Amino acid sequence: MTRPYTVGRALVRGTLTVGTGSHKVVGVKQPDAEKGAGGPRGMRRPEGGAPREGMAAGAAPGERADKAPDKPSDKTKDEPVVSPVVMGNTEAWRMPAPAAPAAVLVRNATLWTAGPQGTLQNADLLVRAGKIAAVGKGVTAPAGAVVIDGSGKHVAPGIIDEHSHSAILGNVNECTNSVTCEVRIQDVINSESVNIYRQLAGGTTIMHLLHGSCNAIGGQLSVIKNKWGESPARLLMPNVAPTVKFALGENPKQSNFGAQRAAPPRYPQSRAGVEQVIRDAFTRARDYKAEWTEWNAKKQGLPPRRDIQTEALTQMIDGRMLIHCHSYRQDEILMLMRLCEDFGFKVNTFTHILEGYKVADEMATHGVSAMGFSDWWGYKFEVIDAIPYSGYIMWDRGVNTGFNSDDSELARRLNTEAAKAVKYGGVPPEEAIKFVTLNPARSLQIDDRVGSLVVGKDADFSIWNGSPLSPYAACEQTWIEGRKYFDRAEDLAGRATLAKERDALVARVKAQKKEGPGAGPPGGRRAWPPRYLEETDMSGTDCGLDGHPAMPFMSETERKALLNGEVQR
Repeated sequence: MTRPYTVGRALVRGTLTVGTGSHKVVGVKQPDAEKGAGGPRGMRRPEGGAPREGMAAGAAPGERADKAPDKPSDKTKDEPVVSPVVMGNTEAWRMPAPAAPAAVLVRNATLWTAGPQGTLQNADLLVRAGKIAAVGKGVTAPAGAVVIDGSGKHVAPGIIDEHSHSAILGNVNECTNSVTCEVRIQDVINSESVNIYRQLAGGTTIMHLLHGSCNAIGGQLSVIKNKWGESPARLLMPNVAPTVKFALGENPKQSNFGAQRAAPPRYPQSRAGVEQVIRDAFTRARDYKAEWTEWNAKKQGLPPRRDIQTEALTQMIDGRMLIHCHSYRQDEILMLMRLCEDFGFKVNTFTHILEGYKVADEMATHGVSAMGFSDWWGYKFEVIDAIPYSGYIMWDRGVNTGFNSDDSELARRLNTEAAKAVKYGGVPPEEAIKFVTLNPARSLQIDDRVGSLVVGKDADFSIWNGSPLSPYAACEQTWIEGRKYFDRAEDLAGRATLAKERDALVARVKAQKKEGPGAGPPGGRRAWPPRYLEETDMSGTDCGLDGHPAMPFMSETERKALLNGEVQR
């Protein structure tokens, strides 16, 4: 339908189309003659009573003449600029779900299975109903299957980023408390983050979303699939073991907070204090569990007071919530493993783990995964002993080892991070590819469903024009559960259409720009309504305490009051 409506002080004419899988909302500002009081929706004629262009003499306001306007330039004033729905559109909500073929066959490619079959030359990959149905040579294409010629191409499992902040809405690092395991990342997933699409372009199909590291025991985390265009709820990977963020070292003791440090300082302020915070929390959880066990057995008196933070802690003790711990120094790594063993369970994953090479044997005995950086070092004092051979040494000692990004830009090139395991230590390529596919899946305990090209697993894979470990290779297609979410050729083809849309929008703005007094937002303030995502800190790690120029995510009422000077931050 098309009708004029008001946004702020501007009258616009928009088109709203709602259909299965996609919708669009587009609008253009109306000529100045449609403003002001009088007539329906505040429209009036220009001074002198003459009808405006395009209106029949004596016609009611809003009634159009039968004949076309005299000036060709006026003909398109009221026509909306329609956004094209093409691969590469950075507005996720415009994109329909990709087609789901009944079968897909990639024929005659090099398959990096990351499984028992290793790397297969001139082999075929068959997908049925979103699952891998066959891997090998001479696979027959079913009737109606989408067949992809894989000659000269390489097919790899979808890359899994175990440590990502790329699709989180606003400041989510709750730094006001040392224990915050009652909060959840799944409540603040940003399905419109363009990082999802950009990482698809690098073959990344799964992200494990974490907040920052200012808490000894942080919040609950989320595993999502990069299904560009889906809602937050549909991004979440179902039936995944809950995970939680822990942190050791400088960040939870806030030694590097500077002027951000609260007054009085928040406990703990030392590494010893970090250990005691964790031990106290688990002791409290053990007592809480015992209270409930006793009450459930006797059913006498009032039940214990329910505490969702402590319930999360009991899940950790029971091994039902997996700990992923930000860590650097070997003494703290040993401390947390021994502390958890005192309570009868194990740490699931150490992330970053830059001094893991010093305690690799102890980690292997404990059974913990190591998802770290390939070659980061020297960026702060507690990483002074980091070496690029750490990943190789931990892998060589039997630790489930992988590399993660901790950075939205690096997440687009995790394939070349895996290649560094070959450079630093000589990990065989067939094992190096697992550093960003199967091994992260193991750390998240989802390796029975993803991480390798094995029959029965989800059809999450990427197609490359060369070895996925080569810095010269480009990802050409990325598939998730048998649907194509990225195609490099389609992306390139759509850029001209998107550029045309941009040029049309710029031309429209220039043509209707006001000149002189009154131009721009009233009082010289920022434009209203604001673009929430552009004006919000989207790092996924920010505490909101450092005077960041971007505003924290808040309600429309709060934001408007702040911009109008009615309240202070």
